[in-house]
Formats: sequence, structure tokens, C-alpha cells
Amino acid sequence: MQRLKTLFIGDIVGRVGRETVGALLPGLRERHGIDLVVANCENAAGGLGITERTVREILNAGVDLLTTGDHTFDRKEAPEVLERESRIVRPANYPPGTPGRGSTTLDIDGEVTVGLMSLQGRTFMGALDCPFRAGLVVADRLGETTPIIICDFHAEATSEKIALTYHLAGRVTAVLGTHTHVQTADERIVAGHTAAITDAGMTGPSDSVIGMKKSVALDRFLKARPRRYEIGDGTGVLNGVLLEIDTRSGAAVSIERLKAEHMGSGESA
Repeated sequence: MQRLKTLFIGDIVGRVGRETVGALLPGLRERHGIDLVVANCENAAGGLGITERTVREILNAGVDLLTTGDHTFDRKEAPEVLERESRIVRPANYPPGTPGRGSTTLDIDGEVTVGLMSLQGRTFMGALDCPFRAGLVVADRLGETTPIIICDFHAEATSEKIALTYHLAGRVTAVLGTHTHVQTADERIVAGHTAAITDAGMTGPSDSVIGMKKSVALDRFLKARPRRYEIGDGTGVLNGVLLEIDTRSGAAVSIERLKAEHMGSGESA
């Protein structure tokens, strides 16, 4: 296998997001000849966190590897899920001793090994260890096993995401942003090697405010009072990026934004 075709799916939000992945992924795999699917699932369980059931549902839908972010531990069963399932990673810059793993590898058809790492930003977010230092350590460690390293950088600030891309350029295959739920139009290849996008976007209800029911979001903004997070409904949209990777060098050959819609049941979760 000289080229690895990879689909990276942006933040999966609630039941609508999970249903959208299940409905669209088989067709996308066939249409684009996809070899590997990676998805961020930190919002999969009702919009906040992960559960055994939601992780299993996404993996059974055909996703190969999962990343998370700042909502990783919002559900009480998350530590057990992270310890038990080797195909899901939490940000590598959590403090030592945190349950789960910050990186993993996957063999594809006995021909190619792919490394996956997750990092979380610190600008406008919780205080974790430095993602820049952690990123170098993990990239170097994975690089001893494979030249193909995909990094999900779950961060708020555009500047932090772009800076990390340049920091890891040439060391990793891709730095793909998540967290803001809005797909950006800055896909590119840096240093002739590293594919990057500031944010891959959201996979969930399109008629919503970044996945949240519009009435709830408006109430929070207009009245400045807390409201329980409620997932939007209606048409599901899958946002992500398609990568083509040279398996010998680990360099990204191309990156392309992807958007697909699914008319689902519209049930909330």
C-alpha cells in the first residue's frame, strides 16, 4: 500500500451525529476508497462526554480510531472506557496518571501502521500541561514505530492551532483541529509534509448552534442565565477532511474538506 486514504471526522455530537456517521460512512468509504477513519467523539453522549454505548456504536459504524477533548471525563464511566478500549485516545497533555492513553497505533491490513495522538489547547481552556512540549515527546515516540502520525488538536484559539501546526511540521503527517464545531477553509500542507486545518467541523444537527438547540442557545445569550444543554434536531451533517498519505515517508499528499448531509430521525440524545 503506497497511499493511505484517510477520513477524519469532526466532533460527533449526540444521537444525530452518531446516526449521521452510521448512515453515511459506508457510502463514503466506498466512494472515496477510504482505508482509515478517525473521528472525534468527545460530544457523542448527549453532547457532553463518552459512554461505553456511544463509543461502541461509533466503532461499529466503521470508525477505526477515536479522539476526545475537554469533555473527555464528563461521564462517570469514561475512565473505564478509556482504559479498556485501545482505539480511543484522550489528550496526551493531561497530567501523568490520568486514565487512558494519549496516543495509540493501528495496523491496517498487516501492511501499514498508523500512529494517532491527541492534544488539548490551553488558550481559553482548562489548564493542562503544555501541548507543544507534549506533542514533541509523543511525536518522537510514535516516530520510532511509524512515519504516519495523525494529531487531533482540540483547541479554541485559531492562533494556538496554527502555531502547533508549525511546531510539529515535518514531524507528523497531519495536525487537524477540533472543538469549535465550525469547519474552516484553511486546509493546506505545511513544509511539504504536514496536512493541516484549523477546524474539521462538526458532525451533528445542522439546524443548530454548534449542535445545541437554537432556542436554548438564544436563551443563554439573551438572558445570560444557565440552561441545560440540549442537542438540536433535524438534518444531520458530517464534516471532516479527506487525506491522502504517502505510506513510505508519512507525508500528506493532499487534504480536502468534506461535507455530507443525512436526513435522519431527528431524535435528540
